[in-house]
Amino acid sequence: MNQDGKAGGHRGRSRARAAHDTVTGASLSDHTQKRIGQHLRTMYDSVVQQPVPDRFRDLIAQLEGGDIAPKG
Repeated sequence: MNQDGKAGGHRGRSRARAAHDTVTGASLSDHTQKRIGQHLRTMYDSVVQQPVPDRFRDLIAQLEGGDIAPKG
């Protein structure tokens, strides 16, 4: 038993996650998970700041206006 009175050494993680880690042998430290999260947020933020390409705006306008005929 661990400090929480529960069997196993996976404090703070779900049983499914702990079982997955046990099966795959994969486990990332909290520090590593936080670093990956920070990098993903930075990358996402830079993508969100980019303007929508004109081609996408045109397609969206056509879809909203019903100007695109269905194929078939």
